[in-house]
Amino acid sequence: MPRADSFFRAEETPREFIDMLAARGYLGMWLPPEVGGGGCDMHTLGLLHAEIGRGSGSIRSLLTVHTMVAQVLSRWGSDQQRERWLRDLACGRLLGAFALSEPEIGSDAGGVQTRARRDGDTYVLDGCKMWITYGQLADLFLVFARCDDRPTAFFVDRRTPGLSIEPVHGMFGLRASMTARLSFSGCRIPSDQQVGPMGGGVSLIASYALDFGRFSVAWGSLGLAQACLDASILHTSERTQFGKLIKEHQLVRRLITEMMTRVESARLHCAEAARLRDAEDMNAAAATAMAKYVASTAATQCALDAIQLHGAHGCGPYTPLQRYLGDAKVGEIIEGSNEIQQITLAEYGYQRYRQLAKRATWRTPIPPTPSSEVTGGDVSDDDPSGH
Repeated sequence: MPRADSFFRAEETPREFIDMLAARGYLGMWLPPEVGGGGCDMHTLGLLHAEIGRGSGSIRSLLTVHTMVAQVLSRWGSDQQRERWLRDLACGRLLGAFALSEPEIGSDAGGVQTRARRDGDTYVLDGCKMWITYGQLADLFLVFARCDDRPTAFFVDRRTPGLSIEPVHGMFGLRASMTARLSFSGCRIPSDQQVGPMGGGVSLIASYALDFGRFSVAWGSLGLAQACLDASILHTSERTQFGKLIKEHQLVRRLITEMMTRVESARLHCAEAARLRDAEDMNAAAATAMAKYVASTAATQCALDAIQLHGAHGCGPYTPLQRYLGDAKVGEIIEGSNEIQQITLAEYGYQRYRQLAKRATWRTPIPPTPSSEVTGGDVSDDDPSGH
């Protein structure tokens, strides 16, 4: 993506570039054709996010959060809400952003502190949201707040009085994703902008959106890992040290081989997640979590290896490797950190164990614990020592 480095340095994505993405249909590819979307399958959508992620993690993150909001609206929105916003999201006239994280709340999604108070036919929101991807540009926010101590989801228009938006600069990765802090102070919205059931904000709405977010991050990380590999093969095929191309050194070839293996492993996991999602398989969520874990880990390690292979050139301002590393590392944190994915995947594994245990016809033998009589020194008649 020729302009990705300039976006990175400027810490912004020009609106005309986003309009170009919208004109090509990229912002609504998953949505059904009857609302102006592309109606594509999940594998095709994944390939798009991988290719965009290969060029810019920030631009891929726009597709991620925008599609998360559009999916929630399509799945959980009322007829009135869909009529009001869905077609504009599909064609890119409106941009959506996902507002869950708070200054003190990250992985613990159920602990949101932003409050929503019912007042007649309105809700009044008070609180703060942090690290909101494309929050500086978004037109429609999907906001999570506690109402009667139950996490609930709401749509909030950026023009609503009582909502203030503050840019967040100097991000380590995804620097062009125009991250923002949202502050709600007596922000009054109509009651019909609640989405989904009361109390279902995290268990239904957020979990549904984040599941797709992990899918997008997985494919985007795959593209990023591929970009690191491509840059490394190109550099090592042209750089000469000690009288020969550095690709002829065995340790260089070892790193290239490890990068290739990581990329292909991530590709297979992403493809399997897409296949299961298209089939509406009950194991799709687990496959998606695994794809996100494998691909984002691969991207970070590939970025580190690429910098190592480029030497001083990898640390300078003339390659995109600094951007690759920052974007890759953020991929290990967003949409559920990789530690959360490990916990989730282990639970899936033990759920499978409980199913297997009902059908198992054998067990690994476990030696019995020696009795106190034997360990206490008494010797049986069968003692082979003869004493």
